[in-house]
Amino acid sequence: MERYPFSYNHSQPFIQQVSEWVADVFYDILPEAGFEVRDEQIYMAFQLERAFAEKQTIFAEAGVGTGKTLVYLLYAICYARYTRKPAIIACADESLIEQLVKPEGDIAKLAKHLSLAIDARLGKSPDQYVCLVKLDEARLGHEDVELYKDLYESLPEFVHSYDALQSFHAYGDRKQYPHMNDEQWYNVSWDVFQDCFVCDKRHRCGQTLSRDHYRKSTELIICSHDFYMEHVWTYEGRKREGQLPLLPDHCTVVFDEGHLLESAAQKALTYKLKHVVFEELITRLLKGEVRETLAVLIDEAIEQSETMFDLLERQSKAIPGSDRKQIILSEQLLKEILQFQKVLAAIEEELVFESEMYTLNEYQLRIVEEHLEMMQKALNLFHQSETLICWVTESVTGLSLVIMPRTVKEVLSERVFNSGIPIIFSSATLSVEGSFDYVVDSLGIKKYLSFSVDSPYDYEHHMEVLAPKWSYSGTFSEKMKTALRLLERTEGRALILFPTKDELQRFKKEIAHYPECAAFRFLFEGDQEISGLISSFQHDEKSILCAVSLWEGLDVPGPSLSNVIIWALPYPPQDPVFMAKRQAAASPFEEVDLPYMLLRLKQGMGRLIRTREDSGIIAILSEELEPIRHHIEGVLPKGVHLVETLD
Repeated sequence: MERYPFSYNHSQPFIQQVSEWVADVFYDILPEAGFEVRDEQIYMAFQLERAFAEKQTIFAEAGVGTGKTLVYLLYAICYARYTRKPAIIACADESLIEQLVKPEGDIAKLAKHLSLAIDARLGKSPDQYVCLVKLDEARLGHEDVELYKDLYESLPEFVHSYDALQSFHAYGDRKQYPHMNDEQWYNVSWDVFQDCFVCDKRHRCGQTLSRDHYRKSTELIICSHDFYMEHVWTYEGRKREGQLPLLPDHCTVVFDEGHLLESAAQKALTYKLKHVVFEELITRLLKGEVRETLAVLIDEAIEQSETMFDLLERQSKAIPGSDRKQIILSEQLLKEILQFQKVLAAIEEELVFESEMYTLNEYQLRIVEEHLEMMQKALNLFHQSETLICWVTESVTGLSLVIMPRTVKEVLSERVFNSGIPIIFSSATLSVEGSFDYVVDSLGIKKYLSFSVDSPYDYEHHMEVLAPKWSYSGTFSEKMKTALRLLERTEGRALILFPTKDELQRFKKEIAHYPECAAFRFLFEGDQEISGLISSFQHDEKSILCAVSLWEGLDVPGPSLSNVIIWALPYPPQDPVFMAKRQAAASPFEEVDLPYMLLRLKQGMGRLIRTREDSGIIAILSEELEPIRHHIEGVLPKGVHLVETLD
């Protein structure tokens, strides 16, 4: 196989030759295969040429139907072959990954029509794989035991057998179990408190085997934003522990739906503490020969950890619409945290002596030291409250304390945007009312290129946007009756988008009281694996998909999606992260809430028209539209106007 899909002239700049070939692809090769020539693609190609040639960050804002994915894929594949390092395509979530690699997706199209052998492999997040330890616990539990026994028995033979010279392959991907709902999957999937380093099953673990597979990709590794940021955050720590980084050295990164990167970075750049995990970890030291002073300190640390977490539980309050609980800081809490840190520091000093005596297992000792160092970094943030965001979550195994630095700009600037490689932000919504400032400022980017191109679709004649005025302030009943009229008009074929899980769950519960709903088939996010759910929606033309996370990326062309109902405006949640952003803003609504909502609203509306033949209705069922009506109208496609009645 030729290294490049064109004749490479060593005397000419490589990226310039790529750009010329890409132009040939869009003007000649693909049109011959029945594709439409799109000037927007050619324009984007020339913009990306500069970003790759100068190794710069670029914001590539291109509307639905411009074919932006094909453009960045062509550059990424060629650049990977040139540098002999894979390109990373980071998508907003796992459902977007599946959209990219599905049999009728863009990678398959390029491979078929350009006769390209594309080495594209998936680097899925750890929580997308079965954890063998948690599976053992689940199948011996009290709920869904038969389900978990069947899963266990379906695992490859090498999981159960310890024979030599076996061949191994990746398994245990969430997608392989579409019938399981999210709660059932959580009981057997990896979570952040699983200690993989000392797990005796790790060499037969599907997550470990998948990592070995995707690391060998020569061209494309496709992962989520979350996973990429986890790679960035754990890079140094994994090297210190003698582990390979989550991702191999790469030549470029494309952030598809790049406006969502900040939330992924914040999620990855967090510290998570849990008493049961700390106790299990620290007591490992007692299995070796340790001095009495260290043993006493370990008992003291366990007792102080219990005291601290008990106080955290008493000083936290629920946040409506969120599974996070807000922590009420107090002098007593800060005092207990400081005391815990002092005990941890004393243990760290004792471990220095123990390491010199060689009485402890070196590998176990290194893991404990890393964990203690992480805890100290996290707890130190409590003494710099201006840089702290924290909350707690509850589970059957106890309280989890989550601590996040207030800003992720410094980490992103140092470890991502100063890496000296081309970085592409691709989305239909990177700017707010013509400005990229909201996304740029949130990520701390100092130097960048940017461009915007509109969608080529005729929205004026294919899209109707309804924003009804309410007689009773938009009660649930009013919304429900309007939604039913809309669903009857399109005979289902609808996507209903909710800002929160609570609102989706209420809708799911309440439809039982509306006899008209019996005529429709509703599909709910969380009831099964997301890509399987999307496939069911697409193939059952009159079904209705109700979702919280599908504001971005859902690509269902044709009549199956003729109606997008936005249950409420997607403002950011009232959780500790956005509370902190609001506190830091001079004008919280204008600087935080409104830009976030407009970007997400524009993305949600973008689910309707996916081809030139598509048409349909968008309904914004908001009770608080009037004060910001002109902002809403500002994100509508050219020629489209808000109407107030369904008629």
